[in-house]
Amino acid sequence: MSQLPRLISMLTLLKSRRILNATELSDKFDISVRTVYRDIAKLNEAGIPVITLEGRGYTLMDGYTMAPVQFTEKEANALITAQHLVNKSKDSSFVSDFGEAMIKIKSVFRSSILEKSELLNNKIHVFDHSFENISSNALSEIQLSITNFNYIEINYQKAEDPNITFRKIEPCAIISTDQKWILIAWCHLRKDYRAFRIDRIQHFKILQEKFENRKFNIQQYFNNC
Repeated sequence: MSQLPRLISMLTLLKSRRILNATELSDKFDISVRTVYRDIAKLNEAGIPVITLEGRGYTLMDGYTMAPVQFTEKEANALITAQHLVNKSKDSSFVSDFGEAMIKIKSVFRSSILEKSELLNNKIHVFDHSFENISSNALSEIQLSITNFNYIEINYQKAEDPNITFRKIEPCAIISTDQKWILIAWCHLRKDYRAFRIDRIQHFKILQEKFENRKFNIQQYFNNC
């Protein structure tokens, strides 16, 4: 887990009014005690009043609350529009995860904003002129593999090729074109970067084994194509 998500999770735990010591936080987030000290310092620097109780641990100052997130009507409209575009994606995992996220986001809309967003929702239509109806259900897992540097094993079938090949790949980036998701990855079979249409991956397995960051640069990749 990178630092920002970890800090948010740590703050959520502290908001529960629990007293947590450095060892508990270290075990919870699989980090060193020294990193816990640095994280607590970061929260304090951000203006969050984390109090150290000598011999007991950390807690938040009594009465401290986080201001609820507020969306303007235009921001809410942008999110509603984005959901319509996402719903046309050919990857069901992406559509499902975005839908769950939108439920949580809408829960903090003011009632007036929510009413207008529901009105707009019924007045947006996105037409799909794609004649190819191939779908996938791997995008969400692949995204996690990119950010956590996990190898993926795939069975892949190229267009108009009856053969399926086994590949072990290092996922690097995702692009979208013509409503198709393309995974750019280092292929150990070809010893080079390759582009894989996610909807043509027949089967995939995310491995616990991690690869070294190759510092992939997508602009350089396209320049070399």
